[in-house]
Amino acid sequence: MSVDNRGFGVLRHMLKKKTILILSLGIVLGIFMGTCGSVFADRDNSELATDALPFEDLRTFTEIFGRIKRDYVEPVSDKKLLEDAIRGMLSGLDPHSAYLIADEYQELKEGTTGQFGGLGIEVTMENGFIKVVSPIDDTPAQKAGIRAGDLIVRLDDKPVKGMSLADAVKMMRGEPGSKILLTVVREGEETPLKITIARDIIKVKSVKSRMLENGYGYVRISSFQSGTGDNLKEALAALKKENKANLKGLVLDLRNNPGGVLNAAVEVSDAFLKSGLIVYTEGRIENSEMRFSAAPDDLINDAPIVVLINAGSASASEIVAGALQDQKRAIIMGEKSFGKGSVQTILPTSNGAAVKLTTARYYTPSGRSIQAEGIEPDIALAHVKLESLEKSDFIPVKEADLSGHLQNGKESAKSADDAANKDKEGLEMKDYALSEALNLLKGISIMKK
Repeated sequence: MSVDNRGFGVLRHMLKKKTILILSLGIVLGIFMGTCGSVFADRDNSELATDALPFEDLRTFTEIFGRIKRDYVEPVSDKKLLEDAIRGMLSGLDPHSAYLIADEYQELKEGTTGQFGGLGIEVTMENGFIKVVSPIDDTPAQKAGIRAGDLIVRLDDKPVKGMSLADAVKMMRGEPGSKILLTVVREGEETPLKITIARDIIKVKSVKSRMLENGYGYVRISSFQSGTGDNLKEALAALKKENKANLKGLVLDLRNNPGGVLNAAVEVSDAFLKSGLIVYTEGRIENSEMRFSAAPDDLINDAPIVVLINAGSASASEIVAGALQDQKRAIIMGEKSFGKGSVQTILPTSNGAAVKLTTARYYTPSGRSIQAEGIEPDIALAHVKLESLEKSDFIPVKEADLSGHLQNGKESAKSADDAANKDKEGLEMKDYALSEALNLLKGISIMKK
């Protein structure tokens, strides 16, 4: 799963303690140090396991601690050494387990509101570099051209190699309006790209919608916040009102959606399912095992759905795509998704900090683990860019160009058709995947008739 992106309000009583399940990936700059499927949990030290301590290894640790304190070239505080030791212990487990100092933990909780400061990208660490999971819609990073899969190798003039992810994120944060130069390595580009981005306050609107054509709606979910489920219901109601009838089909766009609140992913899936399992989790601790099933309603009355995904679709996005795919409720189109299928638990500590620890994996209704595998689309689309060909100097002469040509008597209808064709061409030029999804929905509608 993934870490909570926004929405810090879903409470679940487990083991008589409050927890919040969240799903998201990597770190959203300016928000939090997150991953997929996080559980915020209050736990007393008495609840911790009392396994025998490895005294010999601890003796080695204290010996090295003492040598550093005594022999390192510069004085180092006990607090820094211990924090670094804890960070190393957690980062050695997997890319999503981490130690959050008090400020980072507070930012994580504040990040669930859907508003935060930063660049607007969600990142993780890969081979010592920062890997972009996805840019967030309508943010400085997206507008500057940052793409999912980009590797950030320099921040201003400082190499990323050797930095911790937390240190790199701190460098990328800053006052709104201040700028940072990212050096980006991108597949297909021969040389690194230099991209300057101005930091800003990021306000994320998780659900957007519009009518594509008569009868066919479009819903874009950019992240899964605590209110996303309600926002989706409002968007679908507005589309049906605009269409003045039930929808013939829907495109659900989850591209570059890094994840968010688990309950929001469940609510979105449930909006289109009448019954059956949506997702379940399994781990070693009791409260890591959960199952979510659909309620008996479908907000678009069984109208066909095409779900768009790509390599930036992660965690909660993969839960929705996996549930609708396994339940044969939607056709998944696009690229293979990111593959973030683990759950993290946020465990507050007595000093105001927190430990983010991977505690479970999540599974689709058919029992698939998406971890490191991702969702395979039913219809794969290559990542392409459509451009108009340059106009030729030679312009062929047509009947309509001849002086005094005879009118066909249907100019007004022809003008309307030309306008419709122009709009369709504009859609195709702007978004190839969306155009293909719409064509598929039309084909399904014809077959149903």
